[in-house]
Amino acid sequence: MLPLSSLDTSTNPFLSLRYEPALQSLGDDYYDVVSAASFPNHILRFRNDEVLQTIGLDPQTVTDADFVLAFGHFLERQPLLALRYHGYQFGEYNPSLGDGRGFLYGQVRGVDGELYDFGTKGSGTTPYSRGGDGRLTLKGGVREVLAAEMLHRLGVRTSRCLSLIETGESLWRGDEPSPTRASVMVRFSRSHIRFGTFERLHYLKRPDLIQPLLDHAIEHYYPHLIHQADRYARFYAELVQRVADLTAQWMSVGFCHAVLNTDNMSITGESFDYGPYAFVDRYDPKFTAAYFDYFGRYSYGNQPIICRLNLELLQAPLKAVISPDEMNVGLAQFDQRYDLTYRQRMMHKLGFDQLPAEQAEELLRHTIRLLQTTQVGYHDFFLALRQQFSHRWRDDAATILAQPESTESSAQADDVHTLVDRWRQCYHRVLASLPLDEMEQVAKRLNQHNPATIIIRPEIEAIWEPIALEDNWSPFYDLLKRIRESVVDR
Repeated sequence: MLPLSSLDTSTNPFLSLRYEPALQSLGDDYYDVVSAASFPNHILRFRNDEVLQTIGLDPQTVTDADFVLAFGHFLERQPLLALRYHGYQFGEYNPSLGDGRGFLYGQVRGVDGELYDFGTKGSGTTPYSRGGDGRLTLKGGVREVLAAEMLHRLGVRTSRCLSLIETGESLWRGDEPSPTRASVMVRFSRSHIRFGTFERLHYLKRPDLIQPLLDHAIEHYYPHLIHQADRYARFYAELVQRVADLTAQWMSVGFCHAVLNTDNMSITGESFDYGPYAFVDRYDPKFTAAYFDYFGRYSYGNQPIICRLNLELLQAPLKAVISPDEMNVGLAQFDQRYDLTYRQRMMHKLGFDQLPAEQAEELLRHTIRLLQTTQVGYHDFFLALRQQFSHRWRDDAATILAQPESTESSAQADDVHTLVDRWRQCYHRVLASLPLDEMEQVAKRLNQHNPATIIIRPEIEAIWEPIALEDNWSPFYDLLKRIRESVVDR
């Protein structure tokens, strides 16, 4: 490996960014200063040019070598921060958590004025590694890149991956064929402060550290609240709304996060940390993405309940600053906010915008019942709407959508036919209630909100196999291209 003195850092755009020591300014009660591991190799496998534009860098002027220097060689030679936090994991409180393989690399302002984090994953051990090697498998990095890009295209508030570098190490894992290849990923997110960051301070009986952290969160992520006399209560109420919106986003796109522990919940209401996630193939509230979630706690259908519960658990540390009554007022808005956001997003998937509440509820009820009873492919159903849509649907309900095929274990054929017919009649009534010139907007929404590509598990395995066997990355890059082209004019 070349010594740092032999590498030209003066022209590297990442090393010339104006990093802000926002979290460091809080003091070392919230983190540990750590060093990254050294790696035998650095091969850039993914770079996110869209993220570069968010931080004001021209992708044409940033080379692959710039990524490798900044997030490979230089990463190994500068102090980093391992954040301290606890969390409820599958309902049990765990005080032995903290960044075990992910470091805070730096914080920068985007062109939008927001503060963003560069956070590594797989960069080495910390005091919180709990006997682990602090590494990330290459397959895990590939999966996270795909999840973040897919969710971003679907309009979900999510972290992104800035880069993925293969490091030349071999790892042993119980849930992957071993030895397997290693990587370091750089995550680009609005904050790495978690619900569990506050929960740790409550566990340690340090209420004196909770208010400074809360002030920090408001200053940097809720600045519009700074001058409000009741800013703390407003912060919690807005966080509730953000999490309700996020949960509705997941549910509408058929996404199961799989590990909704409180240490995986961000105080900015942003989705992050994609491990055993999955996009559902069919509408099944009991679908569970993590093989170790034996009792289905984090099933697809439980996500709204769990996210609300996590917000309720967050009240314990925040009681040091915010009254329980004020927080309960904020939390009481979760269900209504979730219902409104979910219904609106599902209407968009069906091609509609502002429908009367009663009409939207009826159509949503018929749609969910159709999806659940027939077990037609969740994404296939909405893609068929997009592909088959015709202005004739407004005049003749019988022309709406080809008959979905039900699985052998679902309802009898006659019942399915009746169910489909009822859905068609409902959908037709909505179309008929719209002005004729609105039909073009229906088609446009169907294109915007129903992707041509969804990364269900077989597709991920299909792109990983050529990487593992032949080091062939073409299917991976082709899939990323299809993901980015999967929705039209969003």
